[in-house]
Amino acid sequence: MTEFDLLVIGSGPGGQKAAIAAAKLGRRVAVVDRPDMVGGVSIHTGTIPSKTLREAVLYLTGLTQRDLYGQSYRLKEDITIADLTARTQHVVSREVDVIRSQLSRNRVTMLTGTGRFTDDHTVAVEDPSGREVLVTAENIVIATGTRPARPSTVEFDDRTVMDSDSVLNLDRVPRSMVIVGAGVIGIEYASMFAALGSKVTVVEQRDGMLDFCDVEVVEALKYHLRDLAVTFRFGETVAAVERHPTGTLTVLQSGKKIPADAVMYSAGRQGLTDALDLGKAGLAADKRGRISVDEHYRTSVPHIYAVGDVIGFPALAATSMEQGRLAAYHACGEPVNAMHGLQPIGIYTIPEISFVGRTEDQLTDDNVPFEVGISRYRELARGQIIGDSHGMLKLLVSTEDRTLLGVHCFGTGATELLHIGQAVMGCGGTVDYLVDAVFNYPTLAESYKVAALDATNKLRQINRLTG
Repeated sequence: MTEFDLLVIGSGPGGQKAAIAAAKLGRRVAVVDRPDMVGGVSIHTGTIPSKTLREAVLYLTGLTQRDLYGQSYRLKEDITIADLTARTQHVVSREVDVIRSQLSRNRVTMLTGTGRFTDDHTVAVEDPSGREVLVTAENIVIATGTRPARPSTVEFDDRTVMDSDSVLNLDRVPRSMVIVGAGVIGIEYASMFAALGSKVTVVEQRDGMLDFCDVEVVEALKYHLRDLAVTFRFGETVAAVERHPTGTLTVLQSGKKIPADAVMYSAGRQGLTDALDLGKAGLAADKRGRISVDEHYRTSVPHIYAVGDVIGFPALAATSMEQGRLAAYHACGEPVNAMHGLQPIGIYTIPEISFVGRTEDQLTDDNVPFEVGISRYRELARGQIIGDSHGMLKLLVSTEDRTLLGVHCFGTGATELLHIGQAVMGCGGTVDYLVDAVFNYPTLAESYKVAALDATNKLRQINRLTG
């Protein structure tokens, strides 16, 4: 029997940060994970592979350069799966090395295998050879992540009918593809395959997509995806998916039939808690495998914590990392501030979307008066230089105290650019800071000054009339 101060089950973003935070505080820490999954789902099948794939797609297709060099511009004419996965495999390998190094130099013990509870302080770790070791810990953090949810009515073969994990193992770029589900993951892959030249059809039972985003931004994204020959079937439900020797046939409840080379399901995520024997620790998961926690990420058993995707929304790598750190600090009795309420959202579609704060619809529903300031990339020298004439930055400004209520960005570098607005909002700054600030020229960051001037000019007109 081996004893630790903190035992972390899962080495994804939340697990890593929990383990390292506790180790920095001088605690004896161990992490349990399979040898082929160091870094978790995020590194192997989720965030890192999909975002690296996106970069490979953008580079090889030359898509972002076509405004400059013509619509026929393409870096490589016949793009193969090998072309795309070479970059992904390189990045994944390097990230695994980085994570192993970080855990090692912080003296975190890596226990290779899978873990299951035998009681609320003890976990049995089974290594790949089947040998089992019992490990006890004063505190335990569950950071097992999720897997793609698979409807029981669909027969997956991971070749022509797949989920967002197995799509990474395609043997060729499909000429046509049906993507079921217009959530973040579904739309990200829809934009990637459309950029590669696949004829993509997105089927979504809701009436729209990404309804938590700014309406104007979503409309702009739909326009660009339709320009890449993406077809949307909103308000439609899949009745059956048939596999045939020459491809697939997706049958909708409305009677429509969509032939395609492949079908990808993006039907949400399922918590990886089935094999944990939670009941032996006095815990239970909901039907989606998620574990409930309090504001300190404690489960119903106070010395057992859960962080990351396994606890549900927002299920982002960035928030998972912070949850892991906060849980470890709380378990170690270290004073810590709660997670800031302003959480940035990044969606890696083509073009990408990012926002922080509230949307126009939310502010309107809450009866909060605001004014809008907009900057368009085509009006910026940097936008012309990089060939992005479609991007935009939108600032939502309070008409009462001139603070920023929301920042919404669409286009190249949106997920990076957003953090300027997030910092201003987090410090309680006003739009006047952005008006008075000097930004490097030519940059996309200059869009903040342009949008801020747009908003303040409108506020000035209102003040002139209401005097």
